[in-house]
Amino acid sequence: MIALAKKYGDGPISLKSIARENNLSEHYLEQLIAPLRNAGLVRSVRGAYGGYMLTRNPDQITSGDVIRVLEGPISPVEGIEDEEPAKQALWLRIRDAVKDVLDTTTLHDLAQHDDSDEQEAYMFYI
Repeated sequence: MIALAKKYGDGPISLKSIARENNLSEHYLEQLIAPLRNAGLVRSVRGAYGGYMLTRNPDQITSGDVIRVLEGPISPVEGIEDEEPAKQALWLRIRDAVKDVLDTTTLHDLAQHDDSDEQEAYMFYI
């Protein structure tokens, strides 16, 4: 999604090129793109110059939108409701803090990351 955000407005981007540029499996990306398309976050364009593109401006899609589609509800641990009240309150505060960060961080924000910085690049986990 960050790769699509970086190329927003340039037309469709193939999964093959995203996989190559990010040293990822194209098959893995194919598994991720289907639910993102079904959720209306991306659309596909067929043809020789086809690929995928965001359906909205990158500043209108949050990382929370993406995480919820791919991972489900945001919760640091399962079974929060079974915890004793003090622990439950802590986990709920942690959950709310994580949700706040994810829901206020847009794809535009993430696309602004300069890969040439000395900072460590984003890591993709399966």
